[in-house]
Amino acid sequence: MLTDTATELRSPAPSLLMRAIKWLVSRQEPVFPLDAAGFDQAMRGRTLPRDAPMPEAFRKRFMVEEREMLGHEVVTLHPKGGPAPWHMIYFHGGGFVRPMFRVHWPLVAEMVKRCGVSVTVPLYPVVPEASYTAQGALADAVWADLAARHDPARIILNGDSAGGHMALALALRLVAAGGAQPGKLALFAPWLDLGLVDPAIAAVEPHDVMLKIGTLRACGGLVAEGRAMDDPAVSPLYASAEALSQLPPTRIWTGRHDIFIVDSRTFLARLRAAGVNAKLYEYAGAPHVFMAILPTREAKDALRLLAEFVAD
Repeated sequence: MLTDTATELRSPAPSLLMRAIKWLVSRQEPVFPLDAAGFDQAMRGRTLPRDAPMPEAFRKRFMVEEREMLGHEVVTLHPKGGPAPWHMIYFHGGGFVRPMFRVHWPLVAEMVKRCGVSVTVPLYPVVPEASYTAQGALADAVWADLAARHDPARIILNGDSAGGHMALALALRLVAAGGAQPGKLALFAPWLDLGLVDPAIAAVEPHDVMLKIGTLRACGGLVAEGRAMDDPAVSPLYASAEALSQLPPTRIWTGRHDIFIVDSRTFLARLRAAGVNAKLYEYAGAPHVFMAILPTREAKDALRLLAEFVAD
């Protein structure tokens, strides 16, 4: 059954803490260069970045499982009591070119705690040192391994930003393959169109303290490796209605000061038109991947909704 209201404004005004953190972020060195030229320069001849290590304290808080797949580390956090009924595969963000950020680990831990799920985190290779195809291959391998040991209907695919793209792209590849499907899909501020062609995005850009259109288009071109930006295998926003109709129940969380909000709204409409149980939660004044700012009212609300979605 479709939800009664497809889009819900969860926070009509940003909390004071969110305002303060956005102000601080706007005055720090940006996570990504502010223009295409800066991005291209940063990518040329860089030292291969490394994933932020999992905090050692997690070994006391959770049951930790570490494996290697296709030459890359895959970390799973289970509740202390053991594997949970629901298992999440979580793909971290970073524009496909940045490894696991330090702030991602507390977010993963909080999802285990609040949602009562086991969470698997693939530490995937990054572009341009590896290809987008190699990232997808690891995602496919992690899915196949978990689905062989755990009921696929009790697996939820999740990710933030580029990681949200990876979760959705994996779900669409599973649809195309015609095999077992995940039970649910959760997307945190997903990057849905690598080309960012919608002109409405320009009106949001001045409010986004992290992301710039030119930078992301340059990044998207690097990731696409010559393929058309509107190829559904590159930009899942353009997946066919037939493919979308086979996706599981889906929830999306995006801040209104995030340039990805525009494509999130478009994608929600496409999902609903295809008959998918889908809903978008919006947060006024919230920046990109605000749910990782755990002390804020907005992040707490997003994770509470995620827990309800898992439990439903």
